[in-house]
Amino acid sequence: MEELKKLCDRAEALLDRLENFLPVPPPEPDWSSSTAFRWRRRHNSGFIQPVSHPHQITLKDLRGVDNQKKLVDQNTHQFVQGYSANNVLLTGARGTGKSSLIKAVLNQYAGNGLRLIEVEKDHLVDLHDIVEQIAQRPERFIVFCDDLTFERDEPGYKALKVVLDGSVATVSDNVLIYATSNRRHMVPEYMRDNLDTRHVGEEVHPSETIEEKISLSERFGLWVSFYPFDQDQYLEIVRCWLAGFGFTEMNDELRRAALQWALGRGSRSGRVAWQFACDFAGRQRALGRLSNQSGK
Repeated sequence: MEELKKLCDRAEALLDRLENFLPVPPPEPDWSSSTAFRWRRRHNSGFIQPVSHPHQITLKDLRGVDNQKKLVDQNTHQFVQGYSANNVLLTGARGTGKSSLIKAVLNQYAGNGLRLIEVEKDHLVDLHDIVEQIAQRPERFIVFCDDLTFERDEPGYKALKVVLDGSVATVSDNVLIYATSNRRHMVPEYMRDNLDTRHVGEEVHPSETIEEKISLSERFGLWVSFYPFDQDQYLEIVRCWLAGFGFTEMNDELRRAALQWALGRGSRSGRVAWQFACDFAGRQRALGRLSNQSGK
């Protein structure tokens, strides 16, 4: 009997030691602490983490994308009001405001209960777990997936397809997926994919490989395309960002500097315009010239 007691004591001591190596369950997110969140993984388990300092960009800050703003704003407005709305795929030229537009509509409707959860591509396999965690919440959620491209056999590709459309269980009506990509079809297409394309009479029947690759994009109900800015649009965006820094005068010298900056970057995008404005404003402040421009 005493031997059995010793054995039990040793077993309990061993269990106590093993508990120190077990992962601690992540705490429930404080939904009142932020409007934006991220899905994180630690020790093979995932959790929702608040973002301490969400980007405070607004819809009026975005220039040259008025049609795109109207489409995404209307869809989001329907969603937060409890009406039917679509998952959204924003595609096109880099640096034209795709991600910024999603952040802007979050700030526009955060007061109406809208929240955003950013999910990295490598964590898309957890989409079902994420949706289950928020399905009973009173808030409305955008699951945000940025800069997506896939190979067809990636786990995240299949998980996203299933959540968008195709699972036996429907996604909760308080969740939409907003994704950005530089390509309309998020899976690369190759010349060899066309080898099995058939011509029947005057009709073209794409190969099954091509059909499979475009099927993910087709699961998004709303496609919003972004295009490269022309010179006038780029300069207008530069002017707006500089005004935000306190520089209200856009002279010929400043225009030439902005165009040279874009030439060096090989792009006239909103991102490049912002980078130029940051650099110019910082240098002018360092030289003590801001007061000459803004009257401060």
